[in-house]
Amino acid sequence: MASELPWAAVLAPGRGLVYDVLACTAPELGRQLHEKGAGVHGMVPFGHSAPVFASARRKSGRYAAGGRGVVEFGSPMPEVMEALGRGFAGRDVLDWGGVALRLTGITALTPPDFAFGRAILRTTTPVVMKGSGRGEDGVRTTRQGWLLPTEPQWAGYFQGNLRRKAETLGLAPDVELESVTWIGPKRSFSVGQGLKPGAAVEVELAGPPETLQALWSWGLGQANAAGFGWVAA
Repeated sequence: MASELPWAAVLAPGRGLVYDVLACTAPELGRQLHEKGAGVHGMVPFGHSAPVFASARRKSGRYAAGGRGVVEFGSPMPEVMEALGRGFAGRDVLDWGGVALRLTGITALTPPDFAFGRAILRTTTPVVMKGSGRGEDGVRTTRQGWLLPTEPQWAGYFQGNLRRKAETLGLAPDVELESVTWIGPKRSFSVGQGLKPGAAVEVELAGPPETLQALWSWGLGQANAAGFGWVAA
């Protein structure tokens, strides 16, 4: 029985697992999302957490595994969640990067109603945001211009991402980042195209309830399909 997950396998297996399930239960939908994405911006509207094992024995520098655990998947598109639910219901074991996770149950969660048009969302995985990669002189110096929440450009790019997600889903895009109320430590994960650095955050958002519910189900920032920016339930 595995007592830890390799760091390279903490987030990386989730995206492939989702596409594998969709290939069995909704192949055309899975193919469309993989090749073209969805909506006017071609975004991929699903996300997932890292597996979390609350009772596993902690070791410094290790990602502890063992015992009962939870891994979460979400999407603001009902057809994606319906297909994933059917697919996972037919499996006993999930291959998480070479570690076998025995599937003992599935629980469906509904998002909070956010009836007052406000939401405080905290992520359990790092939020990654890519900036322009340009210096103060306007010259691009890198195509991997990842921004941390402490950097001045981060809020603008983060809010732009929120609005593109709403537009992708055909929802009202007037969602605002009111404040960043907590920033976790910097973390970097490789998910197939080099390390992506970011930090978990807690943010206060204002906007239409339906848009806030979609963001709760999808995740914050970029690369949600790779496990970044997963919102705590």
